[in-house]
Amino acid sequence: MITAYIAKEGMDVQEVDIKEPRSWIKMVRPTKEEILTVHKETGALTEFLEAPMDDEERPRIDIEDEQTLILINIPVVEEEESLDNVRYDTIPLGIIYLEDRVITVCLEDVDIITDFVNKRMKSFSTGKKTRFTLQIMYKTAIYYLKYLKKIDRRSLELENSLHGALKNEQLIKLLNMEKSLVYFTTSLRSNELVMKKILRTKCIPLYEEDEDLLEDVLTENKQAIDMSEINSNILSGMMDAFASIISNNLNIVMKVLTSITIILTIPTMIASFYGMNVALPIQGNPFGFYIIVAVSLFLSVATIFGMRKKGLF
Repeated sequence: MITAYIAKEGMDVQEVDIKEPRSWIKMVRPTKEEILTVHKETGALTEFLEAPMDDEERPRIDIEDEQTLILINIPVVEEEESLDNVRYDTIPLGIIYLEDRVITVCLEDVDIITDFVNKRMKSFSTGKKTRFTLQIMYKTAIYYLKYLKKIDRRSLELENSLHGALKNEQLIKLLNMEKSLVYFTTSLRSNELVMKKILRTKCIPLYEEDEDLLEDVLTENKQAIDMSEINSNILSGMMDAFASIISNNLNIVMKVLTSITIILTIPTMIASFYGMNVALPIQGNPFGFYIIVAVSLFLSVATIFGMRKKGLF
């Protein structure tokens, strides 16, 4: 899908033809035909347009024929089978910096990009290519922080539910969150290298206000890295601790069931003796049945008290 927009500060975002100069071309999972169309109309290198389509691409900066490709990783909600089981992942976002326009290429129509179309970003102008690029990076860092806070809240909810857990369902959810944090940490560190390279090499023109914005982006990104690492360490410890808790809870249940089995074995054993076809004590006593029941109850109660005294029940 290809859509082109023009936006100026203080004005609404307008959809235009891709031939329009000083525009922003948004490409979402483009086909080969769409890539060739944009290549012919704008001169953008096909290898730059195709690079973000590989979800294994790592963040980097490529410069060729006076064109600049900036690849960063952005967070996405990968799977949402239910409100209780949400997983996060990262995918590449390509920002192609041409002489008279900016092109973004992504595998999904993510909120980070649609926020610009829906006027959720202030001071947004497609004519200011550097600032627009840095605003995308800033928005990316904000979404990382947003998802990290959701992961943190979800981990606290799972922590409260794990104390009496006997199943692995909660641990699997924790594992999904830990995987998300690993993806986040790796991507955030790679994005940081890209941002520092932009600041160091000036591969795209940076004015004074742009440098200030880039410093803000680096600060938000660093905060996201720290938050991701802290949450990852906490979740790793939680998984180890609660794996032991689940094992201990199961051992307690097995101990109780074993104790009940032992207690029930006593009257069963006595009854089985008197079910044999041989002569036994008090067999002819008219109160024999009641005596046997009383003895069975006495022995069972005595066993219960003995086990409780030793902490076995």
